[in-house]
Amino acid sequence: MKAMSFHAIASVAYKEFLHIYRDRRVLILLLILPPLFTLLFGHAFETSEISGVPALLINRDNTPQTQRFIDIIAKNNTFYWRKGAPEMANESDLLGNHVQAILVIPQGWSDSLGAGNPKPLPLYLDNGDINTAAAAEGAVQKSLADFQVKERDRLVENLPDDVVDLGKKLRVEVRKQFVSLMEPWTADTKLLYNPKSRVIDFVIPGIIGLILQLLTVTLMACTIARERESGTLYQLLVTSLQRGEIVIGKILPYLAISIVLIVIIVALSAWHFAVAFHSPAMLALICLMFLLCSLGLGLLISAISKTQTQAIQFSVFFLLPVFVLSGAFAPLEQLPQAIRYISEIFPLTHFCRAFRLVNMYHAPLTFYLVDLVVLLAGALITFVGAAYLLKRIEQ
Repeated sequence: MKAMSFHAIASVAYKEFLHIYRDRRVLILLLILPPLFTLLFGHAFETSEISGVPALLINRDNTPQTQRFIDIIAKNNTFYWRKGAPEMANESDLLGNHVQAILVIPQGWSDSLGAGNPKPLPLYLDNGDINTAAAAEGAVQKSLADFQVKERDRLVENLPDDVVDLGKKLRVEVRKQFVSLMEPWTADTKLLYNPKSRVIDFVIPGIIGLILQLLTVTLMACTIARERESGTLYQLLVTSLQRGEIVIGKILPYLAISIVLIVIIVALSAWHFAVAFHSPAMLALICLMFLLCSLGLGLLISAISKTQTQAIQFSVFFLLPVFVLSGAFAPLEQLPQAIRYISEIFPLTHFCRAFRLVNMYHAPLTFYLVDLVVLLAGALITFVGAAYLLKRIEQ
């Protein structure tokens, strides 16, 4: 078997570059979509804080104490409050009132607080979006806790002098216990790896990987299928070019373009979203392994497809589960154990894991070596598979 020729590979790559250049639709796709998707995905995941939830507040207990609570919860940015009439009957009709939350302060609530038997506040939440419901419930509980602390402080300040004098007669140990019980107990929390709690820092590998895989797999999948439809594939196969030279020549243009796209996406993420990138050399290696695997996968799909339509259909069939099962936008640990095994099939899963281990955790090579090996193995298997299928076409 003769060695592959660089000139032969370059001639195939040059031919593919010309096709990309002449196809204005592909050029627009490559130039506009990556930065546009980066901005769209980045702003969608820039923050995890939920704010402006449309909510209705029904106050049936017009007392100064109730108003103090309303003043506190009105400052909570989680909600966008509207006031409801106290006589409203359909207090649980979220859909009819065009809100996602309704909080009712029942009549006699202040009296129940003074009697030491507080009435619970009816809170109706739209649980269609479980994240919004959980955030809204937490925001109400926090406002209640803040209100409780302020009311306790007011109560202590207004205690009669004889009660204060009686308290001074207690032993120091007992007084310290009372003080401890009246203050909230806390944990000394230290946030590691993502101390600013920025969602964009967690999802940036998913954004990079999804954009690249969407473009590389889809466009690469159409290359050989396009040659087959136009009849030029058989002309290539009857030349002196080896199958490996054709495969590498087809991949090189898209590899070069993908590297440029990575630089654009990373630069845009660093400039617009202030994402910090650590260990650039290792991140570049991870991106390269992922690109080779994705391009090889696209080439393999192209080799088994008879038309470009089939190639796109196969690509979509592969890419659809990747969005959900790769851990691009949510931790894999949130998936059932059986589904997690399936997620290991996708190159994007290993790319996101390795990228985060380097960029967020600053982990050594031993933590993500397996992911690099899987990506490299995926690239080799798909390249060899595509070359083998081309050989069968020739026969």
